[in-house]
Amino acid sequence: MDSGIYAAYTGLLARTQALDTAANNLANAGTAGFRAQRDYFSGVLAGGIDQDPETASQVGQSVNGFGVLGGNRLDLGQGEIKATGNPLDLALHGKGFFAIQTTNGIRYTRDGAFSRSPTGVLQTAQDEPVLDANQKPITIPTGAVYVAPDGSISVSTADGSMMVGKVAAFDFPENSALTAEGANRFSANGAKPIPATAAIEQGSVEGANEDAVHGTMQLVLVQRQAEMMQKALSVFNNDFDKTAAEDLPRV
Repeated sequence: MDSGIYAAYTGLLARTQALDTAANNLANAGTAGFRAQRDYFSGVLAGGIDQDPETASQVGQSVNGFGVLGGNRLDLGQGEIKATGNPLDLALHGKGFFAIQTTNGIRYTRDGAFSRSPTGVLQTAQDEPVLDANQKPITIPTGAVYVAPDGSISVSTADGSMMVGKVAAFDFPENSALTAEGANRFSANGAKPIPATAAIEQGSVEGANEDAVHGTMQLVLVQRQAEMMQKALSVFNNDFDKTAAEDLPRV
């Protein structure tokens, strides 16, 4: 059988999966701290270039000659930082994540749209406490808040200024250890975080690292590629139908 049909099938499979990725990226282009997913490709079957040619599957070798979607990787590139004027909104410049305490345990995020709870705890929009370097909640008393680039928090009151805590930024030696949970939450899967080198900007929030224009173009591109693969399969199917109708009866 012509290996072209394998190329068409695997191409359609890859483009269908990539279409889901592109649609998700575009849907979250306006989500603070969202990290886009990027596709990578690999062989689909065992028995390709990694095995002895004498024992390797011929089908596997044919299929592995064409790219198929191997999965998704997080794009940890910087998103656009927008000023909000809220002194408790924080944005990260460079590599790193804020640590937050969720109902499922400690999670990591780039979404720095924070606020102060009724009890003074620094928290996310979902009422999740933001953690310091010791992975403990940070309590901020009433007053004018100043956050330094290293995360140190000071509050000015009628009695003067005092240091009240420090927002920590964490990073991971292997970024592949992170797994996305929802739009802008990440699980470390047991990996141990290390101090990050990112600088913190007060009064700003980082947006997604996927803009709507690029996301729309990518979605259209993948849709067109999927349509091309569908047409290629139709051609192969028509050829097989012709063979079955005209040639096989002669055998």
